[in-house]
Formats: sequence, C-alpha cells, structure tokens
Amino acid sequence: MKKIINKNILLNTIINFIFLIMTEIIFKIVNFFNLLDWSSLRIIISSLMICFLIANIEYFIPKKIHKFINIIFIFICSFYALLETAFNNYIGVYMSLGTSSQLGAVIDYVREFILSFKWYYYFILLPFLLIIIYYIFINKIIIKKFNISTKNNNYKKLKKDKFLKKCILNILCLLIFCDLFILTIYVPFTQNKLQIVTNKELFANPSVPSITIKQYGVTMYGILDVKHYFVPTNIVKEYNSENLKKNSKNENSTRKFDDTKWKNIINKETNKNLNNLNNYFINNNITDENEYTGLFKDKNLIVIMLESVNDIIINEKDYPNFYKMYNEGWHWENNYSPRNSCSTGNNEMSGMTGLYSIYNTCTANEYKENTYFESIFNLFNNKGYYTFSAHNYTEHYYYRNEIHTNMGSQKYYGVEDLGIRYSNLYKNWSSDEDFMVEVNKIIDSIKEDKFMTWLTTVSSHQPYYYSSIEGDKYIDLYDDLDIRKDLKRYKSKLKILDNALGILLNGLKEKGILEDAVIVMFGDHYPYGLSTSTINSVLDYDTSKDYEAERVPFVIYNPTIEHKTFKEYTSYINIVPTIANLFGLDYDPRLYMGTDLLSKDYESLVVFADGSWKNEYAYYDASKSDIEYYTNKRYSIEELQEINNKIDLKINMSSLAIKNNYFNYLYNSLNGIKVEDKTHINNKTKTSS
Repeated sequence: MKKIINKNILLNTIINFIFLIMTEIIFKIVNFFNLLDWSSLRIIISSLMICFLIANIEYFIPKKIHKFINIIFIFICSFYALLETAFNNYIGVYMSLGTSSQLGAVIDYVREFILSFKWYYYFILLPFLLIIIYYIFINKIIIKKFNISTKNNNYKKLKKDKFLKKCILNILCLLIFCDLFILTIYVPFTQNKLQIVTNKELFANPSVPSITIKQYGVTMYGILDVKHYFVPTNIVKEYNSENLKKNSKNENSTRKFDDTKWKNIINKETNKNLNNLNNYFINNNITDENEYTGLFKDKNLIVIMLESVNDIIINEKDYPNFYKMYNEGWHWENNYSPRNSCSTGNNEMSGMTGLYSIYNTCTANEYKENTYFESIFNLFNNKGYYTFSAHNYTEHYYYRNEIHTNMGSQKYYGVEDLGIRYSNLYKNWSSDEDFMVEVNKIIDSIKEDKFMTWLTTVSSHQPYYYSSIEGDKYIDLYDDLDIRKDLKRYKSKLKILDNALGILLNGLKEKGILEDAVIVMFGDHYPYGLSTSTINSVLDYDTSKDYEAERVPFVIYNPTIEHKTFKEYTSYINIVPTIANLFGLDYDPRLYMGTDLLSKDYESLVVFADGSWKNEYAYYDASKSDIEYYTNKRYSIEELQEINNKIDLKINMSSLAIKNNYFNYLYNSLNGIKVEDKTHINNKTKTSS
C-alpha cells in the first residue's frame, strides 16, 4: 500500500484546517473565551473532521476548482463567525435558525447593526484574506515541492479493488475523527461540573447558543443549529419528584389547594412530558400570604412596559413624571430585563405569564396560539375586571392581537385601532404622547367598575443614529450636554415617553381615580441601539460587564403608599405572582417560574437567558462556567451545582410547558373538558416569519 491517503485530499484537509482553526481561535479571543480548556481540543478535532470530509468530497470534483471551493468554505465560516459575534453584541444572544423571524428586524436596522461592530471584530475575516494570499503566492510552491498532481482526479481509472481500499481507508480515518470527537463529549473530565447544560445535551439540542458555541466552536454550532432545526431533538431531563416533595414547604402554607383532581390526572396521564410537567408544578412551593397580601385589593391596574428604557430615565430634571413615580412609589434597584431572542416580544410574554421564554426561539410568535389560564389577564378576568391591552405600533414584528387575546386580554388595541398617526418607516415611530391620550379615552369608555390594562410603548425605540421625528423633537433641550448626538436623540425620545406618563397621570387625576390606580412600570430591555461606552458616559456603573447592561427600572406606584427602595435582585419573571398577591387575587403560586417579591420565600436572584445568574454576592457566567464574587461570601461546588440545577430545571420545564401548550391542557383537564385533538402536544404552532 503505497498511499494511505491521496496527497490532494491530505493537502486540502491541511489547508482548510489551518484557516478554519485560525478562524475559531480568533473567534474565541474576540468573544473572550478561554483558549486553554477542553473545548479547544474538541474544536480542533471537529475542525479536522469537517475539513477531511470536505477534502474527500472534493476528490470527486475537478481539481481546478478545489481552491475556489476552499476559499468559499473559509469565507462562509469566517463571515458566519463575524455575524455571530456582531449579532451577540447587538441583540445580546447568538443567532440561530430558531430566531430567523427576527432577521427582518436586523435588516431594518442594518446601518446601526454595522455601526455596532467593534473594530477588532474584523480580525475574524483575516483567515479568509490569508487563504486568498496563500493560493496566489504559496500554493504552487507546495504542489511543486511535494510533487502533487494537478491533473484531474482519475479515480475512474483505478481498479475496483484499489478504489474500494481507498474508500475504506478514508472512511476509517473519518470514523477515528468521529470517535475522538465523541470522546471529548462523553469523557467526564472534559465536562465542566458547573455547566448548566451538559455537552451531550447541547450536541443533541443546541438550546443555549452561548454555551454551545463556547464548547463546540462557531462552525460546529452552525452545523448543530441546522441539524436541530430540520431534525429537532428535545431531551427531557428526568428528575425525582420525591425530592421536590421533600424540599417543598407546602404543608404549613397559609394558602391551601385541593389537588385531588390534579392527582387523578397524574395517575391517568400516559404522556411522559405532560406528567413530568404535572409532577413539577404540583410539587412547587406555595408561597405564604404576607403583610402585603391584598394591599391593592379592588384597585385598578396599569402595567406599562417601557420600550428600550434603562436607568438613564431616572433623572428628575429631564423626566419629572417618571421620577415622581420612581421616588414616591416602590422601586427595585437591582431589577433586570434579560434579553432573549426577540427581546421585546419574549420579555412581554414572560412578564404576562411568569414563564421563561425559549432561549433561541421567538417564543411569543412561534407559540402565539397557546393559552394561559394563569396569565395576568385571566387572573383579573376571574375577579370581574375589564382587561385590555394596547401598543402604538402594527403587527409587523409581533402578532399581539392574537397573542394578547390568547393570554386573556378582552380587547387588544393596535396603532390602527387607536387611530394614531404612524409611519411605516421604522425610524419614525408613533408618539407615546398620542398613545396615552387614546388610552385615557379608552379608560373613560369602560363601563365596568374595575379595569386592568397592559400598555407597551414604542417612541423610545431605536434608531438613534438617524434623524427622526421623535429623536429630533426635544433634542435642543440637550444642546448644552457634552454627549454624543445619538444619545441626545435617545434622551429626546425618553422625553416623549415621560410626557406620555404625565398625560396618563393627569388623565387619571381628572377622572378622580388616581388613588384607585396602581401603575407598574418596567423597561423591556436596555437601548441596544446605543453602545455600552455611550451609555456608560451618563450612568454611574459599567454596563459592559456582568450583564449590567440589562439593568432597567422596575416601579410600583400608587399615591397612597409609602416610598420604599428594595435591593433584592429580580426580573420580569416575578411580576405576575407579586401583583397577584398585592391585589389579593385567587392564584396558584406553583404555576409560575417567578416568586412574589414580597414573600419571605423570595430568593434574591436574577436569571439571564443563557442560565447565567447574579445576586448581591456573585455573578455566574454560564457560557464560561465561571463565577465572580462581589463579597467575601463563597459558594461551595455543591452549592453552585444546586443553584445551577434548579435554574436549569426551571428553564427546561418552562420551555417544555410552552412547547406542549401545557396550561391549556391543564385547564381543560382540571375542568373536565375533553380535548379530542391533542396534536398540539410536542408540536410547534406554525407561524410565518
């Protein structure tokens, strides 16, 4: 046997591997991943495997186009790595096919997207430039030195037995690469003990892109993402329901529930996923009633999700209406709105249901037909409130008319229903001032004694680089400030929002119902059209580290309450159970991934979309499986594993519940409603992108 592997196959493998691994190394450096860990070995082996496979495919293609195939391959890999890096920097998550519906949003903001690139991102394209240089100046020298044939492949002229031998040898080599790659997934010492999702689970389902990319590299992540999109594999983790029962505090709870029907459902249910969910939720803790229970009983509720608002709005001079409610009501200093795919829609959904959205999916749109009997709307519907929701833009990005209706909103008002002037150009949003004028009219027309509404604003949305109606309206107010012009435009847009809040307050006061109204406000996400350095120029903390960019205001205001500042770490996931307790509603605390913030059982903690978390003691980075401490307190490995396992279980069960339209199933089952068609189980609701 003179040749084990054909020289051309070997050369193409080496060429592609050198430039591919160079791309992976630069990607790791640019994204601040550790180079010296077991993931690097896994990436090296997978890169060799991919390059060897491509070289074998090229063997059946004329040699004169091999270099073009290799150049295109490296270009695709490096350009994809650049896009992933930039997308994560701009949106806050690595992109996947599951978030393809948001591609239009990025295209709409293509200038801002490109401007958000940090200068060193372009180093990722260096391997593409170098492979071109290689083929221009070096390739011919290599071919001549090693006597590599440049003639077309002549495998057809080989005898059958020799051809089979070559094929078998190449397949064996490929299998060796595959075996080594699989070993790096399953061998225990290559698995970080603190990692929230195992490498095995990520290979089957790259459900957490940040961890998958870190462990498998950007190229393999892309392959796994495509594989999972077309051949989805969902691993349902097993857990011991007896352990949940042991750890629960339900026996002495002041809230009591008759679970007889639910237990009968569990005994009869044959679907494994549904019973996993049944056992999980029925064993969740029931938080006690507390001194705040029913404080706002029978009052009206207005929840306002503030578009692209962060702590910049906490400014008495510039934004007096917001500051009045912030300073006279209750506010949480350490509130965050973790960005997920489709940040606004998913965070709105989480705020309404107390569930974590599915990380790499535009969950609100993808599962728009789901129903949630435990949603904030339905809790108030059950108390005889009139519920409605409104947003001053179209259905272009999110299908709110259907989503909110299925959440229980008795009426949804879009921008056209409100009769507000708006532009189809994304840079000119409708005015929040006009929005609140129309909201006041709706409140005037309500015949019921009590109402609850969810309002989502839009004026403070990017772009900030472009001149726009909202961005320029109050920009002159900030001429004396030594800040960038895009930040001045953002502040101008916030001024419109603050004026809108003033219109709402004045309207409630004129109606004589301000004291009977509770206003809850939170930012949906930080203004990601602005760079962190720009934001840092006007804030007193660094937004470039430890997910501090996700810090946004959370305020509960009523003129009759005493001002309080809370320091617990929290997010939108806790809104529904907190409000339900404050209003003395009939609700089951077990059905939410969040907890009543005013309960003695509340654990100060905010969980980010990728499983990272933070509290007053530490910040855990899930993508790097690394922890940074803020105080002298230290967690043991066992304590960290317990926290991570609890978080992972919550995220996993939340995703499973949404995918299976579980709350529709549970409501029907508890109320004896027979559902003949169970095709919704384990199937996604199909939507257009």
